[in-house]
Amino acid sequence: MAYSSRGFRACLRKCGNAHTIPEKDDPRRHRRNRGHRGGRPPGFDRETYRRRNTVERCFNALKHFRGIATGYDKTATSYEAAVCLTSFLLWTRSL
Repeated sequence: MAYSSRGFRACLRKCGNAHTIPEKDDPRRHRRNRGHRGGRPPGFDRETYRRRNTVERCFNALKHFRGIATGYDKTATSYEAAVCLTSFLLWTRSL
């Protein structure tokens, strides 16, 4: 509920960030019950949300590796190399 709140969406808009947050059933019903005072529904693109979900699942898979999840590496370059290597390992497993 917190991610789909009106205030959160307004903050994202003010910062110039596009959002893809699905509207939950309860706020949708509440908005419809208010009629013309309920406002317009927030924009939602299903295809963009599917791509976002793919990226989030990738982050989740990367965090199964302890070094990536805890950030053992001291420099950004070595951490980036570890993420690249881990991504390559995940990709080869998926083949």
